[in-house]
Amino acid sequence: YAEFALDGTTHRLEPVAEGRELFFIFRDLTSGKQTYPAGRFLYSAPPENGRVVLDFNKAYNPPCAFTPYATCPLPPPQNRLRVKIEAGELNYGHR
Repeated sequence: YAEFALDGTTHRLEPVAEGRELFFIFRDLTSGKQTYPAGRFLYSAPPENGRVVLDFNKAYNPPCAFTPYATCPLPPPQNRLRVKIEAGELNYGHR
């Protein structure tokens, strides 16, 4: 897992190892409002010296945000954050 602090609170995300990268599927309090309702995806480099960089500016919408013909994994319960991640790709108005 990766931990990060935001607004004085520590939060945790569990990744899926995907090749040499970590893949995070997460949902936050912007989901369904400013961002895609089901959640967003984020990749990061593997840990270096026990640290992982989570650059939420690179969070992006899954393929199912763009077409009803795509299937996408949903964030696991432990990756449903109770905080707003106000960075990354926003929701598109047509879906």
